[in-house]
Amino acid sequence: MAFTRATGKHRRPSRIQRGTARAAGVAALATTGVVGTVAAPAFAAEPAVEQTGLTPVVTMGDTVAQKIDAQAVAQKQAAEEAAAKKKAEEAARKRAAEAAKEAKEAAEKAREAKERAAREAERKRLNTFVSPISGSYVSTGYKSGGAVWSSGSHTGVDFHASSGTAVHSVGMGEVVEAGWGGSYGNQVVIKMNDGTYTQYGHLSSSSVSVGQKVTPGQQIGLSGATGNVTGPHLHFEARTGPEYGSDIDPVAYLRSHGVNV
Repeated sequence: MAFTRATGKHRRPSRIQRGTARAAGVAALATTGVVGTVAAPAFAAEPAVEQTGLTPVVTMGDTVAQKIDAQAVAQKQAAEEAAAKKKAEEAARKRAAEAAKEAKEAAEKAREAKERAAREAERKRLNTFVSPISGSYVSTGYKSGGAVWSSGSHTGVDFHASSGTAVHSVGMGEVVEAGWGGSYGNQVVIKMNDGTYTQYGHLSSSSVSVGQKVTPGQQIGLSGATGNVTGPHLHFEARTGPEYGSDIDPVAYLRSHGVNV
């Protein structure tokens, strides 16, 4: 039987047509199970990777998916690290705030304790009594008799002191007299905080004025020999009131307030 070619210009099938035909043939062989030596050359002759384009698409898809997964993992890890960092920073700030609060409370307690101690020390100081002349002694005792005293006896005690020796208030009080006191010469009288009075006589000078507050050990004048005296010394009296004749034993008075006389 003879074959005749159709008239007209013969064209070779395009690459797309050839590829489609080959793909159909491969599909047919795979369906029928016909695989043999004859088919092998056909497969070998085909530019499988370059022509079909199937493998590059699959490979690209896997790579993109892997990159997306890696990015997701990295983002999750970064988020977890950021959250952990934030949590650690918040915990650190909380600890710092608590430490600062504790330090502030401790400092406040220490300040209060210091102030209490200072107030207590001041209270004790103000309630402390001292000798009117430091390091001196009683040269003439209380109620000593003699014509030198108008009352017939000594209404106070004399502390040995040369002229110009510092005379101190024995305790805290307020000056009620400062100036000339007749036979007492220059004198200072102080109303003490406990309501008693102390007198300092025969001063060469005084350094306080009426109404002035004085503290224990504060200098109020200098000893001398003014008034009715035979020599320089300090006449010291303790009284229940400001007037003459209300005297009490000055040594017992000082000792009752802790002064060693």
